[in-house]
Amino acid sequence: MPTVLIVDDAKFLRKTLKKIFEHAGFEVVGEAANGREAISLFRELMPDIVTMDITMPELNGIEAVKMIKQEYPDAKIIMCSAMGQQRMVVEAIEAGAKDFIVKPFDEVRVLEAVKHVLQ
Repeated sequence: MPTVLIVDDAKFLRKTLKKIFEHAGFEVVGEAANGREAISLFRELMPDIVTMDITMPELNGIEAVKMIKQEYPDAKIIMCSAMGQQRMVVEAIEAGAKDFIVKPFDEVRVLEAVKHVLQ
């Protein structure tokens, strides 16, 4: 069963993603509210997949992706963005993210991205 770390500063969005993942048979091993927490939880939990919000306090998603990929080049990270953040999504992909999903989350699209990243 693949493990997931959900990173978003909005608790209700973490809840939404958690429901989608658990419904699809994934194990959510951790949740983080900012990039700093994401990095330390990644090191501790070594999840199969990370969903990473782009805009967060303390350390944004792009910086967190760069730092995680530097230490763990094989990390599989999916960016979560709001509509209209295309430029930041491109930056995140260049930083090493494997795919992206747009808010509000569509269950089918979320699971497609995960399947794509796990292949």
